[in-house]
Amino acid sequence: MRAAPTILHLDMDAFYASVEQASKPSLRGKAVIVGGLGPRGVVATASYEARRFGVHSAMPMGQARRLCPNGAYLIPRFSLYRQVSDLVMAMLRELSPLVEPLSLDEAFVDLEAGGVAFDSRSAREAGERLRADIRAATGLSGSVGLAGSKMLAKVASEEAKPAGLLLIEPGTERELLAPMSVRTLPGVGPATGEHLRRAGITTVGELAEAGEDELVRMVGRAAGAGLYRMALGLDDRPVVAERDAKSVSVEDTFDVDLHDRVRIRGEVQRLADRCVQRLRGSGHSGRTIVLKVRRYDFSTLTRSETLRGPTDDPAVVREAAARLLEGVDTTGGVRLLGVGVSGLADYTQEDLFAQSLAAEPDEAAGPEGAARAAGAEGNDGADRTDRTDGAGGEAVAAGGAPEAPEPPGGPEPAPERRWTAGSDVHHAVYGPGWVQGSGVGRVTVRFEQPGSEPGRVRTFRVDDPELEPSDPLPLVGDSP
Repeated sequence: MRAAPTILHLDMDAFYASVEQASKPSLRGKAVIVGGLGPRGVVATASYEARRFGVHSAMPMGQARRLCPNGAYLIPRFSLYRQVSDLVMAMLRELSPLVEPLSLDEAFVDLEAGGVAFDSRSAREAGERLRADIRAATGLSGSVGLAGSKMLAKVASEEAKPAGLLLIEPGTERELLAPMSVRTLPGVGPATGEHLRRAGITTVGELAEAGEDELVRMVGRAAGAGLYRMALGLDDRPVVAERDAKSVSVEDTFDVDLHDRVRIRGEVQRLADRCVQRLRGSGHSGRTIVLKVRRYDFSTLTRSETLRGPTDDPAVVREAAARLLEGVDTTGGVRLLGVGVSGLADYTQEDLFAQSLAAEPDEAAGPEGAARAAGAEGNDGADRTDRTDGAGGEAVAAGGAPEAPEPPGGPEPAPERRWTAGSDVHHAVYGPGWVQGSGVGRVTVRFEQPGSEPGRVRTFRVDDPELEPSDPLPLVGDSP
């Protein structure tokens, strides 16, 4: 515990939903729910207007729609959220070299290490200045907690929500914590909270009065000792500078279970490409490829394969993921697939050394295993004349494959373009906008942008040649 409240905790308010409201003027002050829009989707973030209806994060999207039928339901735009997060985190690093991000919208900052605060007055000034700078740069609000420990700073920011600042003076911790619910303390979830409630403990003050021995008896030595220290407001953990990522992964949950093995292989390859894109974006490579499969009965299987050296080659990751899939039974159907890379490094090795150890000829496997390994080696040789375009794509000769004959009924129609609610678009005549909804061959677009007045709504055919997907516009500043 510090003698001055120089540990700051920043938590952006309803971050994803607030970004959507800032970029879509017609949604300001309205219920906005961001998450997966399918039957198995889950709420990622709900605006404060939606929370009044009982909607909260991690809630099934179907339940959210029942509670708030008139809300705006949008897909997440992680590329935009990450851009805004990078901007906010850069502001925090200007305050101190010790910044510990917890997520895209949350971080601890050691103000004393940055030389910007040594007492309550200077800490409050730094917190107020940070909130104003974030508002000016992003148009968003963040809540700030200031205290002598990380735990208390986080509690303070939660109490300050939304768009507030709370400073806990050293020496007042127990008085402040005493009337709060035990669920306020970090790590006290629904199960532990219910267990304590049955024992007649509902507030932090009652937790402190119970004593360490009683809490150890109730929830175990490690948890009991930790709860008692938190109830007294004791926390000596330092702010740790940003840790390197341990893994990079992507996954998709499907609205309908997948049974077609070819479709499953294609989805795995698509996920592998997305994973490598994220891996390269973080400036890393990795040695271990991980495949995650959740089957129809909710059983989850994880398979991994370690390469000779780190790689960020999409072909290598695709091939490793495909090999892992071969060992998984998907007969009953698959509801979720994921591909990840761990064992991260900031360098890569040549593809020759990035091949899997499992691809080596195995004497125990006999001639058949050696032949498989030799065949794989031949396919990846320097004289290879085929390439694969995209996840699950067909092999195409380097010099161009002959065109397949047209089916008897003439060329197949192009697949219908899909427009997802909340995605960014640009029209050649009307300019930038976003998709409000689509169906029955039509797509409805609201034409507006950050900083503008709420825009008009227009409807087009889904294949309108003048309507194209586009990148998000900046929340603040001149928009294209």
